[in-house]
Amino acid sequence: MTYKLIAIDVDDTLLNDDIQVSEGTRAALVEAIAQGVTVTLATGRMYASAAKIARQIELNVPIITYQGSLVKTLIDGEVLYERSVPDDAARELFAYCARKGLHLQLYVDDQLYVREDNERAQGYSRLSNIPFIVEPDFERLIGQPMNKMLIIDEPQLLDEVARELAPLIGDRVHITKSKPHYLEFMHKEGTKGDALRFMAGHIGCTMDEVIAIGDSWNDREMLEAAGLGVAMANAVEPLKAIADYVTSSNNEEGVRHVIEKFVLGRPVLT
Repeated sequence: MTYKLIAIDVDDTLLNDDIQVSEGTRAALVEAIAQGVTVTLATGRMYASAAKIARQIELNVPIITYQGSLVKTLIDGEVLYERSVPDDAARELFAYCARKGLHLQLYVDDQLYVREDNERAQGYSRLSNIPFIVEPDFERLIGQPMNKMLIIDEPQLLDEVARELAPLIGDRVHITKSKPHYLEFMHKEGTKGDALRFMAGHIGCTMDEVIAIGDSWNDREMLEAAGLGVAMANAVEPLKAIADYVTSSNNEEGVRHVIEKFVLGRPVLT
């Protein structure tokens, strides 16, 4: 199979634990692009955050952000595909978090909003390399288009929250985890799988000609949609179970391994 499109998750997939793209992986990406392969990012990060990483590896194609809720070009910032959390579901989620005292983050016009400056907001800001805006009055923001809403808390608590919210708003939003302590809410058509199918149509390739690489459960939809779905060695076990191939870890240049094996046609060099 000749692959024409590669979609790569960012955190714990493309990036190693030092939040860097290794030189070997960068070189493999450059070589694949030189052979005419379209390489894009597919991340839960907001566009402003993902664009910084995309430019580091010199991508100039549309990138998939907000779990698939926004596909936007790097060169001119053109929005090609966008979905927002339905207004009624957003209001119900906001009310639920207010009752439970949960840390909720909103994303409006590619800006990150929190109700208060705390450790959760600061930690997220450091990871994403994006500042946050403190807005105590979330009522002012609810009703504006939002690509994503996110709760940060302990993994077990978030699992319980997801179970409680599924019958309340699960018919209108996609609920997933990007990290054990991040519970995310998007439009039903705001998944990485939806965005990947859009991207394939945009560049004119079939889904059989697509590789998707990820590590977390939020990558499930794109691994299932792609002709070759790849899980990292450090991926969650349920994702490995549905993957077509399991590569090495993010600290062992797993993305490079995939590109060299399936695109460049040579064994990975160690």
